Amino acid sequence: MAILTLRNVSKVFGEPDNGAALVPAVDNVSLDVEAGEFFSIIGPSGCGKSTLLRVIGGLLPATSGELYVGAEKVAGPHPWLGFVFQEESTFPWRTTLGNVEFGLEMRGVAPDERRRKAKEMIGLVGLSGFEDRYPSELSGGMKQRVAIARALVLEPKILLMDEPFGALDEQTRIILGEELMRIRDQLKQTIILVTHNINESVQLSDRVMIMTARPGRVKEIVAIDLPQPRDSSIIASDRFGKLVAQVWNALREESIRSFRQTEQRN
Repeated sequence: MAILTLRNVSKVFGEPDNGAALVPAVDNVSLDVEAGEFFSIIGPSGCGKSTLLRVIGGLLPATSGELYVGAEKVAGPHPWLGFVFQEESTFPWRTTLGNVEFGLEMRGVAPDERRRKAKEMIGLVGLSGFEDRYPSELSGGMKQRVAIARALVLEPKILLMDEPFGALDEQTRIILGEELMRIRDQLKQTIILVTHNINESVQLSDRVMIMTARPGRVKEIVAIDLPQPRDSSIIASDRFGKLVAQVWNALREESIRSFRQTEQRN
């Protein structure tokens, strides 16, 4: 059984009664994500992919359609769901350990237990020895690993990631992607990633969903038939290059449409 199911989910911004123009962001999206799957969502800028992820995470209400986590129909935040954002989200006044402990503290977990769990997760993301460092003392990639550890320590069944490596240089993105695959394999984690980076989507994913220009619809879902487990050396393979080309061919027309939509608005 799918761990996440969307049926005809749409999101429209604006209220018809106040005279403002309605803005359809996501239109009639249906999909199933299997437990343990790495599922990426890619599309042109402004197509609604981040909006869709926020609907999945319960941060925005769907205008219509149904969403199920496991067999449970949901319409808001769910304890099975964890979130990692692109934006800097670590608390600057808390150390690495304090940041990772935060969610457990909010849940009322006893200090000794939350410290044990936080240290275990810090080790998993490769930050042992940095427990007492503040975010200002960490690199961008290290701060994102803190954010990942803070989400994972709450033991979500589905990790939602919105452009988590978008602000990082290409080399750091590739290495952190490899680390994320290692963590996924170790925890048997289900991950849904929104990205605009085609190489990243192919490197990490089991499947890649390409969205149309706004309003975002499902254009195509590409199965990534690269071997598992895999590491970043896969990007040098011929098959990797062919899959990148396949995703780009599906995305290219939508990117052009999105660019022309932006020109018309300007």
